[in-house]
Amino acid sequence: MADENADRTPDWLTVRRDDALDVPGAVVLAGAGARNRADLFAALAAGLALPAYLGNTWDALADGLRDLLDAGPLTVLITDAGELLADEPPDQYGLLFTVLGDLATSAPHPLRVVLTEATPS
Repeated sequence: MADENADRTPDWLTVRRDDALDVPGAVVLAGAGARNRADLFAALAAGLALPAYLGNTWDALADGLRDLLDAGPLTVLITDAGELLADEPPDQYGLLFTVLGDLATSAPHPLRVVLTEATPS
């Protein structure tokens, strides 16, 4: 039996195709500056003020984000999203969204991720 929701975007994820970058309260992450995993972790650590002791692993990222979501809601706006993890194997992109999806469905406060191809001017 086919999954009716297989092509449905999850509630926590928004894909924007316009140039409107106004997402109040969002932490902005430039996909062009996170083309590889090391740069992604560095950008997230800086933008979200994650503790320096967290390592550059998916589990560490999940722990750091969970701590933030324990304190309140979080919105991340990823600009030029087509470049996000573009220099990595596709499974790394999938792992990022698996981590985000797991948190979005289990954290005590909402996680919202907005992807857009627009770049800030």
